[in-house]
Amino acid sequence: MSVDPNNLSDAEKTEHIRKTILEEGRTLRRRHPWLEKHQNLIGATIMAISLLGMIASGTLYVMEVIPWWVCVPVTAFFASLIHELEHDLIHLMYFKNRPWANDLMLALGWLARASTISPFVRRKLHLHHHKFSGTESDLEERGITNGERWGLRRLLMTGDNMLAVLLRPFTMQHAVREYIRSQKPASKGDVRKMRWQQLLAYAPLGNLYYLLFHCWVLTHLVLFTAQLAGVPIYLSGELATALAALDTFAVVYMLPSFLRTFCLHFISSNMHYYGDVEPRNIMQQCQVLNPWWLLPMQLFCFNFGSTHAIHHFAVREPFYIRQWTAPTAHRVMKEMGVRFNDYGSFLRGNRFHRNTPAERHQAV
Repeated sequence: MSVDPNNLSDAEKTEHIRKTILEEGRTLRRRHPWLEKHQNLIGATIMAISLLGMIASGTLYVMEVIPWWVCVPVTAFFASLIHELEHDLIHLMYFKNRPWANDLMLALGWLARASTISPFVRRKLHLHHHKFSGTESDLEERGITNGERWGLRRLLMTGDNMLAVLLRPFTMQHAVREYIRSQKPASKGDVRKMRWQQLLAYAPLGNLYYLLFHCWVLTHLVLFTAQLAGVPIYLSGELATALAALDTFAVVYMLPSFLRTFCLHFISSNMHYYGDVEPRNIMQQCQVLNPWWLLPMQLFCFNFGSTHAIHHFAVREPFYIRQWTAPTAHRVMKEMGVRFNDYGSFLRGNRFHRNTPAERHQAV
């Protein structure tokens, strides 16, 4: 039956989209009962294949079977699958009745992607994100540069979570305060506990990762600059050996992490709206961002720009189901007025409302 979106409120549009997506998912599961019967096994299998894929890619590089430019994207691709699994695990889509198995998968996923915050910290941030997406207390999206004006600073922060904090300390302090306030802590002790939790969100894996990554980048920057200046620096045997080991670690782990993070954060931070959205209004939370020119980036975040908006309407659908039901979901979302490829968002600092001065200038 046809539904006229002009006669519906945003809440009614949201419910219509949600029901259509969930019904498509149920239809898919009726055709393929194994999808529901073996959901835990599917998740565990994807995790195992992804971890083995990352290990195999790195091993082949170390054995000089494949070059660095093959190892980095292949490893990043497998890591992107693990990120999607982590997201589903946060929503308890696998091993809901076996918390130890859910936690084990989260821990393994963090080991594979140490550039991220602890998934055990992220769980609360992400669930809060769904309730208050695009508002001042949406610390998860704010942390990956959503809402910032585009320029060199945002470009640097997009692939580096630590720079995203260090280059805008006051912004992040404000975001943390708003997030804590939104949790309605019962006492000052609870406030302190939450502050420490956010302060140590990357400890210990993320802090070690960024220490090594920044040391590696700075070392090569110094060596390259010295070479250009005509005063090359020659490292001693032990230092040269240590740098060679760090170079190998960069190829098999750090650069894939950077590539995956940059692609995911570029797409996620630009498909979510920020700053002028109505709280809990899903119609204003995000757009579908799937132009052809973003396909290379979509490869390293598992088509996130095309399918993540579906998740905001139907939260409990695993990432591989969203890929399967995307054609139906996109059709109904477009009918109800969800935005597709709103490039003006880049000029508006991801604000939802259109016709900013920058856009009017562009139109002229």
